[in-house]
Amino acid sequence: MPSNYPGFKYGADRETVSAAKVKALESLLIEKGVITGDTVNSILGYFETEMGPFNGAKLVARAWVDPEFKARLLADCNAACEEMDFPEGMSGAEGEHMRIVENTPEVHNIIVCTLCSCYPWPTLGLPPYWFKDPTFRARVVREPRKVLSEFGVELDDSVEVRVWDSSAQIRWWVLPMRPEGTEGMSEAELAGLLTPEAMMGVATVKV
Repeated sequence: MPSNYPGFKYGADRETVSAAKVKALESLLIEKGVITGDTVNSILGYFETEMGPFNGAKLVARAWVDPEFKARLLADCNAACEEMDFPEGMSGAEGEHMRIVENTPEVHNIIVCTLCSCYPWPTLGLPPYWFKDPTFRARVVREPRKVLSEFGVELDDSVEVRVWDSSAQIRWWVLPMRPEGTEGMSEAELAGLLTPEAMMGVATVKV
């Protein structure tokens, strides 16, 4: 999200305050014997190296070059994940039931969780701060085009905008359109173009 995104008015000390709260909670849990000193770092390391947006990028890139795989991905995201060389656990840890919707010239999709912050961790990583904010969760449902415009995504009036509400039952994410001029790029190069924001529907893929 752009740092100057006008939909949010966070204080300059937001990260410092949040970090202090997290540290206090972590210290309390360690003191009570609920976790060890290595627990949090192990979990964060796992989602930095094993489960994250690099997995979603690989799936999208494969779908862009393989129409049959794309059809399988759209029909059953979790089953398509099993075809890839991914670590175990892609259908767990917030990814039990993932579904993907395709952007087209006629339809633009955007995901939200109106209740909390349900998010497909295995394919997109940990949810960004703003995704969990009540302001975004409320506004994107009421005025999705305006919110998209604030993110820098300008759509023609002829394009239908669809908002998908993630939940504990289904976690949605987006298959972006492949940009023009990428016909000669390898699958790995295509994956390098993908961002979490593009796979959330609040950005488009740039070359």
